[in-house]
Amino acid sequence: MADKDKGPRKATSFDVARVAGVSRAAVSRAFTPDASVSPKTREKVYQAAKELGYRVNYLARSLTNKRSDLVGLVAAGLDNPFRTLQIENLARVLLARNFRPILLPTSPEADTSTVIGQLLHYAVSGVIVTSDAPPTEICEQCAAEGVPIVLINKGNDIPFVDRIISDDRMAGHLAATHLIDSGVQKPAVMAAPAISYTARRRGEAFLARCKQLGVEAQFLQVRINDYRSGYDAAAELAAAGIDGLFCANDYMACGVVDRIMQGRGRADAPPLSIIGHDDIPQASWTAYDLTTIRQPCDVQAEKTVDLLMSRIVEPDLTARVEFTPVALIKRRTA
Repeated sequence: MADKDKGPRKATSFDVARVAGVSRAAVSRAFTPDASVSPKTREKVYQAAKELGYRVNYLARSLTNKRSDLVGLVAAGLDNPFRTLQIENLARVLLARNFRPILLPTSPEADTSTVIGQLLHYAVSGVIVTSDAPPTEICEQCAAEGVPIVLINKGNDIPFVDRIISDDRMAGHLAATHLIDSGVQKPAVMAAPAISYTARRRGEAFLARCKQLGVEAQFLQVRINDYRSGYDAAAELAAAGIDGLFCANDYMACGVVDRIMQGRGRADAPPLSIIGHDDIPQASWTAYDLTTIRQPCDVQAEKTVDLLMSRIVEPDLTARVEFTPVALIKRRTA
């Protein structure tokens, strides 16, 4: 009889093995992805587990194996719809590959190394970082402990750390070419280059392409690549005579569009062509109908997990960098 204070006893793998009529090792294999076990045995184990209400304790298993199937996702800027889309795609791919994602939100001001240090206590199989790149020291610590790290859209070149990078140079090239081909005479790019590797690359590529086409472009620097920055900075566009704008991301571009729409009907509100970057769901909304550069989160996620899994198998591989393609999506704003 169960202890009244402790409640009913939880079923164990031994109980499952007894009910299924198999060994405990067979139970372990049945719940281990890609392990060798017959379909008939696996079905018997699953049925017994269901009857007993048995659940695998993955944390306990990680103590035995010295590595879990957990993968840490470190992310900042979750108010940006692109970041949530990115995390969703990464989580889906990880689950499809039999990993369990753990999300650790951080912020631009937070110490990323502290967050990753916390993940190491859970014997994670790997870490994916979509926020600011961690210091070299924490990456070296992870490498020493056999924990792979993959950085997304980060510029740091760190030994044994793989990176997935969107083709930001092509993004800037496409945006500049489209605006100037559309008749824009005073183009500008809006970005926060000090805190964002991708914003810096996109901005530089945009300026270089404009110059190549014989047009001088302006760099409008903001503090953060967010909605509020775009909304506030849009107030100065008319005075500067800018008639074409490339924003480092859609989130900021939406802020610009909203501010411009507020001023429609005024004599001093000139026509303005706007291009964003990322192709977040809101970009296709009727209120924005934003021309943008699509960054394929699904392709990015697949490549990221591919690198992570290969690094798990061969931890001493030379650091690799893979680029994901971009494409111009034409809508009403440009």
